[in-house]
Amino acid sequence: MSESDRCAYLSALTPGADIDHRGTRITEPLLHALLQALLDPATGQPRIGIAAFDEATFTGTARFDKVTLGQARFRLATFTGHAGFGEARLVGIAGFGEAMFSGTAFFGGAMFDGDAWFGGAAFGGHAWFGGATFTGNAGFGEAMFRGTAGFGRATFTGAAGFTRTMFNGHAGFGEATFTGPAEFGEARFAGDAGFARTTFTGHTWFGGVTVAGTAAFGGAIFARVPQFGPLVCGETVDVSGALFEAPVTMEVATRRLSCSRTRWESTATLRLRYATVDLTDAVLSSPVAVVALPTAFSNAAGTASDEDMLRAHDPGVRVASLRGVDASYLVLSGTDLSTCLFVGAFHLDQLRLEGRCTFARAPSGIHWRYKIWPYRWTHRRTLVEEHHWRALAADNPAPPRGWHMGPHHPDPGPAPGLDDLATTYRQLRKAFEDRKNEPGAADFYYGEMEMRRHDRARIPVGERGLLWAYWLVSGYGLRASRALACLGVAMAVSVLALVLWGLPANAPKSRSVGSLTGSTIALTTESPDPILTGSLHQRLTLQRAETATRVVVNSVVFRSSGQNLTTTGTFIEMASRILEPVLLALAILAVRSRVKR
Repeated sequence: MSESDRCAYLSALTPGADIDHRGTRITEPLLHALLQALLDPATGQPRIGIAAFDEATFTGTARFDKVTLGQARFRLATFTGHAGFGEARLVGIAGFGEAMFSGTAFFGGAMFDGDAWFGGAAFGGHAWFGGATFTGNAGFGEAMFRGTAGFGRATFTGAAGFTRTMFNGHAGFGEATFTGPAEFGEARFAGDAGFARTTFTGHTWFGGVTVAGTAAFGGAIFARVPQFGPLVCGETVDVSGALFEAPVTMEVATRRLSCSRTRWESTATLRLRYATVDLTDAVLSSPVAVVALPTAFSNAAGTASDEDMLRAHDPGVRVASLRGVDASYLVLSGTDLSTCLFVGAFHLDQLRLEGRCTFARAPSGIHWRYKIWPYRWTHRRTLVEEHHWRALAADNPAPPRGWHMGPHHPDPGPAPGLDDLATTYRQLRKAFEDRKNEPGAADFYYGEMEMRRHDRARIPVGERGLLWAYWLVSGYGLRASRALACLGVAMAVSVLALVLWGLPANAPKSRSVGSLTGSTIALTTESPDPILTGSLHQRLTLQRAETATRVVVNSVVFRSSGQNLTTTGTFIEMASRILEPVLLALAILAVRSRVKR
């Protein structure tokens, strides 16, 4: 247009007029003049009726801040510089589908009274929607955010659609409110995704979402999210302090899942892969199951989730902490508990362990005490807190063949005490016993007794002496090999003692002494005491050893051999009939504890 025609056109405009500049190239001065012509004297801000800018090109800065638009049509529009819609009010439908924002797009505090469509839009710079209000439906499906996408404190009253949206930079939805349905299906976050303290009141869907960085949902509120995921995250999914009000199934593949102080008001199933789960101080009001999934998640079409960013890690699930958790509602299935902190949890005796749940193991192999004599630890399942305690007690633990050091090593203050460990072992033992798993409970009974044996502060000396003897001869009635070895040693010692001091040199012969009175004879038969003669080396014969062996074997099964013995031999046999059957019973008890069902 010529200058005179342009001036005539602008002077003819009035506030609230409809304008049609589809396909027009609009410079920054021209836009300024256009908005000045539409200035409403009552508010001091421009007011437009229908604003048709489809396929228009805005060069330089395009400022629509605080402008009121009855209907905004910016489909396929191009903004080469900064685009400002701060505190703008869009009364009708706002269409920005497939628009191109090369610079920063600022919609902070904007009010969308009607539907807002940004589907397929490309944001080359930062996009700010912080504090914006979407009264109608908001569609960002398949949009591309190359810079930071900020939706902090935004309010979505209608449906919010971010299906297959691409976020190449940080995406922040902190403290946003989603009153209606929130759809993030198959969205891609190349950086971090921030949903801290976000409120999801309506139906929420995160199926097929991929986050390369951290997905932060700390303090978020989920009123209706029947299924959370499948979600694949390269770093951490943080739901610490979040609230799940309705039943939920979480399907998450991530390196770390933080559920510290998370509240589940209803039932929940956490189906996980690759994750290390921290449940510290989590609040469980209904049954919650943590399940290790052996295969990749699949979407509704049956396609497996893309887990390439996690392939280098172990797909198993590890539980890091149950401290402060009421375990009466908790079910763990197929999880790795080798690094789990149990001390401080409640009702561990009601914890349900299903599938193959692994615990930490005692160090394997041969070790040297003071570099003088060898020893080996009994192969058993342990709590990682016992590792931490023993690492503190050891002079110089050397993992992996030693006991693993705790996070606060060598400070003994944060480490749990022996009484806490004994109580924890006892509760876990009862959890196995209540489910008729006696072999599984055996290792936890062993751990409980170990903690009592080493507790100098609370266990009396006499009781600890009995525990030491119980441990030495039979491993608390759980080590059949140790009891049988002690039985063999006791029998060998008894046989040797009988050969040396218990068996007489010759069997004593009875003799009769009597008197004849008239036709009556009175006789008295006497058996002399057995006599042991000869030197010690002369007593060591195979015949005497065989006889002593029969005496000892009969003593083990509470039978009397009927063999003539010296006084010393009688006492040796009495000791054998007391001690050796006890050792045999302990061996039988140990076998029974491993096979009982």
